[in-house]
Amino acid sequence: MSEVLSALADPMRRRILDALADHGSATATVLAAELPVSRQAIVKHLGILDRAGLVGARRAGRETRFTVRPDRLTTAARWMTRVASDWDSRLDAIKRLAETPGTD
Repeated sequence: MSEVLSALADPMRRRILDALADHGSATATVLAAELPVSRQAIVKHLGILDRAGLVGARRAGRETRFTVRPDRLTTAARWMTRVASDWDSRLDAIKRLAETPGTD
């Protein structure tokens, strides 16, 4: 989970994921034409996203095409939902304690 959250923490990597989701699949060259960074920077970001399991790479001749791997995003979303629910439960318990008469 740490690798996923670290990869998602960078705004450019989130933009790359959005662009890949829009295209279905794309090369680093196509992504660099749309985003305000060099192809080399895109390749580095894609490497981080790949190591985190958020994108997959497939060779097609001389090109490498990247696609979003939604399973890792789904896992991260489930984890965040569980953590949020745990915090909501804790905050509700604190609220109940604070609102209980005679607990000054």
